[in-house]
Amino acid sequence: MEQAAKKGRDAEIVLSVEGVKKKIGKRLIIKGISFDVRAGEIFGFLGPNGSGKTTTIRMLVGLIAPTEGSIHICGYNVFKQHEEALQYVGCIVENPELYPYLTGWENLEQFARMLPGVGERRIREVVEIVGMDGRIHDRVKTYSLGMRQRLGIAQALLNDPKLLILDEPTNGLDPQGIKELREFIRKLSETGLSLFVSSHLLSEIQQLCDRVAIISRGEVIQVGEVDALVDHSQTTVVWTVSPPEKALQVLQAFPYAQGQGMSVDEAPGLDGMTTARIVTQLTDEAIPLLSRQLVEAGVELHGIERKNPTLEDLFLLLTEGERIG
Repeated sequence: MEQAAKKGRDAEIVLSVEGVKKKIGKRLIIKGISFDVRAGEIFGFLGPNGSGKTTTIRMLVGLIAPTEGSIHICGYNVFKQHEEALQYVGCIVENPELYPYLTGWENLEQFARMLPGVGERRIREVVEIVGMDGRIHDRVKTYSLGMRQRLGIAQALLNDPKLLILDEPTNGLDPQGIKELREFIRKLSETGLSLFVSSHLLSEIQQLCDRVAIISRGEVIQVGEVDALVDHSQTTVVWTVSPPEKALQVLQAFPYAQGQGMSVDEAPGLDGMTTARIVTQLTDEAIPLLSRQLVEAGVELHGIERKNPTLEDLFLLLTEGERIG
């Protein structure tokens, strides 16, 4: 993922959003957001439900107009050059709209009729891309949710877009379906397609995307490469120790742990001795140094649990604890 992001730094800008605002009545829903999506990258749009993700996507594809700002796709203004811009976009907003009593193939034929120059050859190509050769002539009502999602993506790919926009694509999928969709999205990006993926699932964005924009209450509060946003210089370390009083003395005197907001959770051990789980923030280099000092002070180490920082940690820090799935 990091390598893909590095390759994309000098890539062309496929989607450019500059100072976009949206006011509904007297309420400002979207508050001046800006970000770019580069060619061939998977760009995450992360925020809780109600943060403005779907409103933003509707503006990206011209369903609603921004109050202020501009949106360009492959250099074309979405509202001033609507047809030119949207010829480069495929999109699924919320759930794919499909005809359940038609086959997958017949669904694609219906959508292809609305697109100039898209015929049977392109339908075959997108069926192969999404891996539905074996079920494409079955009725859609027999499809699983994951298969419907794939058929929706096939439909969005019919016009051979440069940008594919997916709004909460893993909603309702089981863990296996989520894993398969994640792998499929990665394969699409390897063809040079740019993917814009909105989600309220922190873990999915962290596993899937090269870069991410974090949106909260209608404002983009951070944009960057996933690995760069997650600060690996400080690691959460949970120490299970006894006796807790002696361990705290060592920890509080340890220079690399001072001022890091240590918290203690005490519980009786199997041998009747009180053990404590003490949470600290340390650099990786400091962990063996502190371990040695604890042992030398007569503290028993029952466990050391190292937790790498995540996008969830960053989100909670930036939004002061706003809830997200």
